[in-house]
Amino acid sequence: MSSALLETTQNETLALHGGQPTMTQTLAPRQRWGAQEHAQLGEMLEQSSLFYLNGAQTKLLKERFHQHYPLDYIMPCSSGTAALHIAVQAAGVGLGDEVITSPITDMGSVIGILYQQGVPVFADLEPHTYNLDVEDVRRKITPRTKAIIAVHLTGNPCDLDALKALCDEHDLVLIEDCAQAWGAQYRGRPIGTVGHIGCWSLNDFKHIGCGDGGMVASSDERFGPLLQKFGDKCYDRTGGQLPATLAPNYRISEPQSAIAAVQMEKMWDWTQTRADRGRQLSQLLQDIPGIHPHFADERDRWTCWFYLLRIDPEVLSCDLKTFAQALAAEGLAGHPGYIGTPVYSYPLFQNHHIFGERWPVKEMGLTDMDYTKVTCPEAEAILATCLKISIDETTTPEWVEEAAEAIRKVAAFYRR
Repeated sequence: MSSALLETTQNETLALHGGQPTMTQTLAPRQRWGAQEHAQLGEMLEQSSLFYLNGAQTKLLKERFHQHYPLDYIMPCSSGTAALHIAVQAAGVGLGDEVITSPITDMGSVIGILYQQGVPVFADLEPHTYNLDVEDVRRKITPRTKAIIAVHLTGNPCDLDALKALCDEHDLVLIEDCAQAWGAQYRGRPIGTVGHIGCWSLNDFKHIGCGDGGMVASSDERFGPLLQKFGDKCYDRTGGQLPATLAPNYRISEPQSAIAAVQMEKMWDWTQTRADRGRQLSQLLQDIPGIHPHFADERDRWTCWFYLLRIDPEVLSCDLKTFAQALAAEGLAGHPGYIGTPVYSYPLFQNHHIFGERWPVKEMGLTDMDYTKVTCPEAEAILATCLKISIDETTTPEWVEEAAEAIRKVAAFYRR
């Protein structure tokens, strides 16, 4: 930026201080449901049963899912959290087994580990993709490590080749948490098909959804045949109902499947818009001092469930809260800090109150994990400096241009 331009931008009056707001564009409300979903529900109500097994709607959902994710074994289930629990159980995680994952994620990524009496191990993140740092994952591997859960945060693919190589080297299971990554691709391959097991969420807030629901799928013969059983009370629906082990009831319902089957047909177009707008915003933010754009490898399809930028406190004189307030005054809402604190800082981890006020695995001496001593410096720095900006399929190029201008204006004003 030239000195003349810098002086001009720094002299612009922020809307926070009475200046003219930057944003003039408004976005149309999201229309997530419509005539197609209504018609599909009408067909469903003609059925004699709404049970998932062999149900017409669940069959249709599996067929449409398979068109995008050509995996051999597909189990629709009640939530993304359920999908991950099924995957963890299929992977054989048990007493004291360690599973390495991200400290910036939803609790759903770790609930299944804990219920299987496993131990979540949190690895640090890359500074601008917000995904697992492969070298820190390597450092966290121990003889107790059983699996890695790669969280594709915001639909930005993790470094799957490197993580898969680590798993092959140490005989680990790679589970992909694709809850935020519908339509994402890693080097041309659909996210969820590179690891051993893929998990997706159909929660109301994801790219596509049916209120709550999930998918878990695999082509690995060691794990695929277990998915249906571990989501359905360990009933073998092909040869009898004599459970061989304990498993929860995570079945999807036909109404959920009906909605999700229609949503699957919208998924690609909706995620393409998000992908385009996310890339556009990153490009426009490239050369703004004090701003670190969200980085996604150009070889991948990043489907931008939301956009996460970082401010640089060495360059800007304001804190994150002030920056967010100034942006809001310009007409651009941003949520500072995303989840606020790393997962390992949540009270249940800090107090080791995993089951009520107890953690049997630790009481039995099967782990020496002490979450009060866990730290992931980069993840903590990310949450202290990141700002979440919402992007969806209604976002227009013009809106993104104004959003970038608002960010530029605020960053220029607070530049040291």
